[in-house]
Amino acid sequence: MLTPQEQQFLLNLARQTIEHYLNTGKIVDIDKATLPSPRLLQKQGTFVTLHTNQGDLRGCIGNLEGTDELYKDIVHNAFGAAFHDPRFLPVELDELPQIQIEISLLTPPQPLPYQNTADLLNKITPGRDGLILKKDGHTATFLPQVWEELNDKQDFLTHLSQKAGLSSDAWRDAEFFRYQVEKFSE
Repeated sequence: MLTPQEQQFLLNLARQTIEHYLNTGKIVDIDKATLPSPRLLQKQGTFVTLHTNQGDLRGCIGNLEGTDELYKDIVHNAFGAAFHDPRFLPVELDELPQIQIEISLLTPPQPLPYQNTADLLNKITPGRDGLILKKDGHTATFLPQVWEELNDKQDFLTHLSQKAGLSSDAWRDAEFFRYQVEKFSE
């Protein structure tokens, strides 16, 4: 768990990343000496999610496992969420004040073995578990926050299958991994 100071630093960093790029066309460069703690140098999976003030999704990019130091992944994922989420047009400067930033720090994904669909459904905890589905070279994930909109387990898994580019019932014999998140937002 991050301290409130560390959380605020990362939220400010995400916003600064987007704003700096909008104003200069360049990625922000952060001096490690400005970090509030060495915890931000660790590697951990992260997602940066952007919402409008009305609560609508505006962008979400992340990585399931840490690829770089935590603060660098936040810069990369904030930039990606704002400018490279293929579902949305890039964020523009005039809309930035209406965007809320949420950061999710992921636990390492763990395999979720199951015997049959009933066993799988029984092992999933809505609101707590993020899931990764893998099948036939396709992969997709839903953060635990997605349970707020898709709170039925079968509906959640159906949409996850479709997100992976598979048939709606592909989840019935897919490979799954489970993780949890520490999330915080502006």
